[in-house]
Order: sequence, then C-alpha cells, then structure tokens
Amino acid sequence: MEDLSLNEPEAQPEAAQQKTQDGGNPSGGSGGKKNKKKKDKKGGDGDGKPKLTRAEIKAQRLAARGAKAGQQQQEADPLADKYGDMGLVQSTTNGAFEFTSLSDLEAKIQESGAEPFVVRLRARIHAVRGKGKSAFVVLRDRTATVQCVFFVDKEQKVVSKGMVKYVTSVSKESVVDVTGVAVVPSSPVEGCTIKQVEIQGTGMFVVSKAAPLPFDIADACRREDAEGAHVNQDTRLDNRFIDLRTPANQAIFRIQSAVGQLFRENLLSKDFVEIHTPKIMAGSSEGGSSVFELKYMGRNACLAQSPQLCKQMAICADFGKVFEIGPVFRAEKSFTHRHLCEFVGMDFEMTIKEHYFELLDVIDELFVYMFDGLKNKKEELEAVNQQYPFEPLEYLRPSLRLTFEEGVQLLKENGIDQDPFDDLSTEVERTLGRLVKEKYKTDFYILHRYPLAARPFYTMPAPDDPRYTNSYDVFIRGEEIISGAQRIHDPALLTERAKAKGMDVSTIESYIKSFSFGAHPHGGCGVGLERVAMLYLGLNNIRKSSMFPRDPQRLTPP
Repeated sequence: MEDLSLNEPEAQPEAAQQKTQDGGNPSGGSGGKKNKKKKDKKGGDGDGKPKLTRAEIKAQRLAARGAKAGQQQQEADPLADKYGDMGLVQSTTNGAFEFTSLSDLEAKIQESGAEPFVVRLRARIHAVRGKGKSAFVVLRDRTATVQCVFFVDKEQKVVSKGMVKYVTSVSKESVVDVTGVAVVPSSPVEGCTIKQVEIQGTGMFVVSKAAPLPFDIADACRREDAEGAHVNQDTRLDNRFIDLRTPANQAIFRIQSAVGQLFRENLLSKDFVEIHTPKIMAGSSEGGSSVFELKYMGRNACLAQSPQLCKQMAICADFGKVFEIGPVFRAEKSFTHRHLCEFVGMDFEMTIKEHYFELLDVIDELFVYMFDGLKNKKEELEAVNQQYPFEPLEYLRPSLRLTFEEGVQLLKENGIDQDPFDDLSTEVERTLGRLVKEKYKTDFYILHRYPLAARPFYTMPAPDDPRYTNSYDVFIRGEEIISGAQRIHDPALLTERAKAKGMDVSTIESYIKSFSFGAHPHGGCGVGLERVAMLYLGLNNIRKSSMFPRDPQRLTPP
C-alpha cells in the first residue's frame, strides 16, 4: 500500500550527529583536556564558532532525547510513523498532500465503480470508541459525518495495537488527518450522514488537540423533544464558537448565506445598484427613541436604525434602483423570540412610475426566486430538519396580496376584533397567518395599505383616505419579515409628517433638502436576514439564526 505518512522521520539533530561522528565532542575535537582550544575574546570557541547559550544547549539535548525516544518507539512499533501528533502547521509545504472532502466521498466511490481508493481526510473527531483490537471513529466536517474503523491486522503491517491505542486516546473535537482506504460497507452506516462509504483507517495524526469541552457536541446535536441531555441556550451562546460546529448550525448559516446571495442575485439581475451607507448618523432614521446614542467627535450621534434616509437620497441622486445588505441597530428592550438589537438588514429602494404595486411586483418575484433557490440546499435543509423538524414552506405564484382592511375582515369573520386603524399585535399577526394558511394554502403573503398611525413619518398617505397609507408588510408563517412603502418625495409634506411624529426636523435637514431639487416618486422596503432564515426554517428563536446575537442582555462573545 502507498506510504501515506504525513510526518517524515525527524532528522537526527546536528549536535547529536557530531557527537556520534567525533567520539562525543560536538565541537569536533578528540575530547581530552590537551586538545581543548581556547575561547576567543568574543566568547566563541577556539575554532571561531559562537558559543551556544544555555537555552540552545538545552534545546539540543531535548531534541536529541526526542530523536532517541522516536527511534525507540519506531523499534517498538514499526507503524509508529503512521500516527501521532503532527506538530504545528507553519506552511512548510504547499500541495504536498491531496485531501478529499467528506462531502465528496459518496460521489467518488460511485465514480470508482465501488472500487476502494486511498484517501486523506482532515476532519474533527465527533465520536470515538475502542473495542479490543479495533477502534471506531466518527469524523465530522461541517454537515457531513463518516465512520472510520481501525482493525489490528494479524502481522500488524497496516494497523498496530499502538495505533489503535493512540486513536482511542484522541479527545473529541480534535482536528485530525486520517489516512485510509474508502470502501463500500457491507451495510449502510446508520448514524452518519455518509452511509455508503466507510474508511478503513491506516493512520492518524492530530493537527490540533481539543481541550475538555464545556458540553458534549452530541448533546448539542440532540433534538429538543428527544430524550437525553440537552444544552440550554445560554450555554450554547456563551460557547458559540463550539455550538456553531453542530451540523444543524452549519446548515442554518449556509442557508442564511444563500438567502443573502439570492437576494443580491435577483436584484442585480433587475439592474439594481448595491450601495454602502454610513452607520453613524446625526439623528434617528426611523423616528422614536429606540436608538443607540454615542459621541462623535464631541457631538451627539447615533447608530443607524436603517439605511432608509441614505437609500432615498441615492434615489434623488438618480441611481434609480439601489439595495444594501448591512448591519442595523435598534435599542429596543425587546426580550422576544424574534427581536435583536443588531441584525442584518436587506434593503432596497427604487423609483416608481405610477403605483406602489410596482414595488410589490419586485418583492413577489424576489421572494419566489429566493424560495426556489433555497430548495437546492437539500443537504443543509435535511441537516436542520434532523435537529429542528419543520414543514416545507408553502407559497403561491404569484404571491397572495390582501389589503389591511381585508385582513381585518378575515379576523372579524373568525371572531377576532381588530381596530381597522391600529397596527396588528404579534399574536394577531400569527392568528391571521394561520387563517390565511387555512384559506389560501400559503405561508407567504403580502398585506398592504396599512393605517397611517402604524407607519413611519416618510410613508405616503393613501390618496382616497389619509387614514391609510401606500404601505405594506410581508409575512412568513404568520410573522412579519418586511415593512415597506411608497415614500413621501415632497419636502413640505415630509416636514409636516416628521413634526407630527415628534421628530427634531433639524437632525434630518439634509434628508429633507434632498427632495427640494426634483425627486422621482419612489419606494422600497427593509428585510431582516436573520428573521427570514428563522421563519423559512421554522426555528423557534431568532438567536438560532444569528451567528453572534446581540439582544438587551447579551454583548458577548466575542
């Protein structure tokens, strides 16, 4: 079999070689007092070589001892060079080894016609157990797991007792390089995501040893409704860098990444321009008091609640269609399952020619495109479903649209009294979502023409009834993910509405002024990335879809 050793035998230290060659004197002399040369004035030896420091001498001695110990181990176990600690990876080689990804194993075994082939894998130890002259290891990389077995052969030419002993001693979560042969098992490997491939191990080197864990990864992978130990949310978030290793979390954030990518792809295909706006503002961008205040060069400032004002100014600058994916800050003391103090906003703004329905058309096409694209993430969706079971999202083509008045009427028909000029509570939104699902068979719908009292100052009033607006919210599984509207592009009306909302108009002078030099009718919306991921996957808490969540009580890690 091909030699798959990752570590070549270490060369004997130079000092030790000299000692052997010169009869015990590293300086090259014969060793007697008569032949001892005088030191020069600079502290070197008589032959001009600089004198070694105590630390250097100690290092040489330790190296010599290490070489001797390695030689003894080699003599005791001829396969000793096939396992052990690799040492620090410091970029001393490049392309010396060919690694196979765990996720490619089943495809490669099919390509080989089920013929065994040699592999080198880098992964984490997910689980390990020894049994007599054998060791069973589950390797994990991202969402994939595969079983690796080590069996001591009769003559110990492939796997030795020492190798098995070493393999079973490696701590869980350690990063290892495993060499072996990929084969088709006699029966599917249950308990691993890769069921049609098994690795017959021939070597293992520890790249990075894991210290004792604050919790068992197996417990962190367990379904919330399953028997056995569980890891609570605070413990998970306190040790998020470990919690994120679970297959479900790996999948959640790959799906979240896909949401952002699909959002960007679709809007770019519609000739939108991606922009980047400041997050330090002179005043509130949404109205109200839920802002993080800070000092900015001796002046009062706050973190942006949204890119709203900047998006509209970009439209006034004739960009036509713009979008941004970036952080949003809300100083809201909301201890709910769906609120964060910092989240990723996905916003767009565009000109309209006649009606705000032009905006709804873009939203409709955008989300259908995203939902269709997410269906391709089969491996990730399955990984999430294994730990957090959910029903696939149902949606229509085109998406369902209801007016706010129609939503209120549907609630009324089912015995729920809702003020037609007040916003919907979270509980009522959920109820309406359930009723919509029952009647229209969709988890995704648009509710538009909201009451004026429930919308920000820059929202365009409805032309037929000023108590309503040209605005909309979008829902997934009965929870709001989008809030948007046609914007006011008239500076006088904008000033009037800002004052009516109790805002200090002086803090948004430049924003209002931007509409004084000719402004296109326009509108847009804001989407919470974490909330979209949470609701699409049917998760019960937004902290599961935020990599390092920030809420009123949490500021770490990092």
